[in-house]
Amino acid sequence: MTNIAFQNALARKPQDTPPIWFMRQAGRYHHHYQALSKEHGFTKLCLTPDLAAEVAMGPMDDFDFDVSIMFSDILFVLNALGMGLEYTSSGPQLDWALNSETLSKLDRSPDVATRLSFQGEALRKTRARLPDNKSLIGFNGGLWSLFTYAVEGTHKGALIETKKSMDLFHPFMDILLPVLIQNTREQLAAGAEVVMMFDTAAGELSPSLYQSLVLPYMEKLVALFPKKIGLYTKGTTPAHYRHPLFESNMLAGVGVDHRWAASDMGTLDTGFTQGNFDQSLLFLPREEFLTHLNLYLKRMHENGVPGGWVSGLGHGILPKTPTENVRLFVKTVREYTHG
Repeated sequence: MTNIAFQNALARKPQDTPPIWFMRQAGRYHHHYQALSKEHGFTKLCLTPDLAAEVAMGPMDDFDFDVSIMFSDILFVLNALGMGLEYTSSGPQLDWALNSETLSKLDRSPDVATRLSFQGEALRKTRARLPDNKSLIGFNGGLWSLFTYAVEGTHKGALIETKKSMDLFHPFMDILLPVLIQNTREQLAAGAEVVMMFDTAAGELSPSLYQSLVLPYMEKLVALFPKKIGLYTKGTTPAHYRHPLFESNMLAGVGVDHRWAASDMGTLDTGFTQGNFDQSLLFLPREEFLTHLNLYLKRMHENGVPGGWVSGLGHGILPKTPTENVRLFVKTVREYTHG
């Protein structure tokens, strides 16, 4: 019960046609999700395993992606820690912000991870519905991104308050990491082949600070689940990844955004390399979109496809993305022949 192309990518086996999956592929752009969201609302879709599985299946049925991903959100772990969580028209809202006075309010009880059990059940339900030739991945929030949300309620902007609060990062990790470890263990037991860590805000840190502050905790997590943890970061550079973690052959793979060139992806010597087409280009008219996509594929193939390439976008698929271009992306990647 797995996708052979995805398993080849994990093992870095050469293949002409890469597996395809998009971040947020079951999201707001898709008519299937829109209908379910209108009826149930986002929170109910996430918290109800049968509904989460139904949402995840929408793009699999429509676009025939090689890999499905758990439908959920990275912030539920903050809710489990006692910070509260409400999804509003202006975005997610926590009940309170993390600071030196509120750190003690975080729930340290041993049953915190059990409050995330709906995610494991959603994975089981999704796996039961997926064809045997499709893969399934889970995810958690990246360590720095969860910290930024806890401090500022967002991962966007210069993150000044977060950087002023970096002395709280270590005690926050002492509380958060055990929960993520248990949740990762449960996601893998529920059928996830890989658990991605989505660290969207990582690029707001300098390479040296990212390496010294965040990666030691990633190393602890990855050491417990060798070849089962993938890492996606946004706005990072190859310099961010010049660290022993990315030379240890312990990561399942790395996802990069559209700022990375194929030659840079090829330097990563760890599992799969996922990315990196500019998601905004999916909004172009058909012929213009195809021109950009074929140029992108040509450059990906010019010096040999990067080892373990998983074809996807530089970040999550955007709301209102034309679905006909998503369908065309999948068809073109699969039919592309390097001339």
